[in-house]
Amino acid sequence: MKELTEIIFNESRLILEDNLVKSPILPRVTSELDRDVVIKGNCRIEGALYARNLEIQQGPLWISGAVFTQIEMHVNTDAAGAIVFDKTVGSADAVVSHALGCQLQFLADINAKQVRLRNAYIAASIFADDIVLDDCVVVGGVFASRSLELNNCMIGTFNAPTVRASGCIFLLLPSAFSVEPVAPLPGTECWNLTLADLGALMRGAAESPHSGKIEIDLKKDEQRTVLADGDVQQVVRSYSVTGKVLAADLLDMDRMQNHFLLSAAGLGTQLLQTYDLGQGADGKLVELTPDRIASFFFDILHGRIVVRTLDVRFSMAEITGSLQLAAAREPSTY
Repeated sequence: MKELTEIIFNESRLILEDNLVKSPILPRVTSELDRDVVIKGNCRIEGALYARNLEIQQGPLWISGAVFTQIEMHVNTDAAGAIVFDKTVGSADAVVSHALGCQLQFLADINAKQVRLRNAYIAASIFADDIVLDDCVVVGGVFASRSLELNNCMIGTFNAPTVRASGCIFLLLPSAFSVEPVAPLPGTECWNLTLADLGALMRGAAESPHSGKIEIDLKKDEQRTVLADGDVQQVVRSYSVTGKVLAADLLDMDRMQNHFLLSAAGLGTQLLQTYDLGQGADGKLVELTPDRIASFFFDILHGRIVVRTLDVRFSMAEITGSLQLAAAREPSTY
């Protein structure tokens, strides 16, 4: 890999291949605002990057700084290898990738008018007008101001005026929201993983008997709420398992390590050290690296790891008994 300590623009396109770039790739004069950047593969860029268009033809590629494009950030369909963005990726127009052969990771937020991704791992959130996700994992939220399409995805939550869903959808947080009713294609399944024992599954250990995924019927489990501010009213529909989570919260949720796992995934490279979940079934530490977390979530999404289904029936005697036990453990203030 050839090291470049300074970038000098001579043409309307900058082509990088087998390069380590130490300096940021930023325009210095107005004429450089219209220059494109093409990555042919095996590159590492340690600073920020600006381009009119950013075309990634092949990996591996690692960009440590923030990325912004005036028109489009595009990954070629036949791209292969690891492609990793450490910081925020933004575009005045589009962020697009339909590549199946690469390991595409965004470790911070994506912000653009249009986002169309396939086979991508996003450790943070997506903000855009229109979003289309196919076979993706998003640890944070997916927030579209106009439309959202999901096909075989695992996401934290979503909020959009219109949502179309197909395949199998997993939610990591208790609730998701839309303005219009979610439009699922026939055969669509939606599961909430809030009460799944993700820590045990990642370690290869037995799941807690009171844990598991909860099925959401996108047509029957909709809750309609009217928000009013003076004369302005807004209808919001939520798809939530909050009631079941509150009942199950009487159980020991900390042992499942879900919050710790999702926090480590969302913070990514901002953490000063690599944390772990303890020893796995093989006796080795299960470190919470972006690669390992992404692989774990994709294993659930693709059915290689099967999450047990939670029996969501709770008796009042069980709930009141747990409350009395919790109250007895609280120290008296008198």
